[in-house]
Amino acid sequence: MKPEEIFGINAGKVWQLLDKNRSTPLTLQEIMKLGKLTRDDVMSGLGWLGREGKIEIVEKDGKLAYRLL
Repeated sequence: MKPEEIFGINAGKVWQLLDKNRSTPLTLQEIMKLGKLTRDDVMSGLGWLGREGKIEIVEKDGKLAYRLL
């Protein structure tokens, strides 16, 4: 499988989690736990979504958190 296919799949998984939780931004750890994803999977998905301009990064309890635009 090509890297862009893997990243695209991970972006879809992360997007779905962020979409289901639109009421509150999610931290990396929360996305990992909710999606049962590895750190690398989440980071590649967030990178893809960030590049496409689909997420916003905010602070939540002193940590970075992510939400859909």
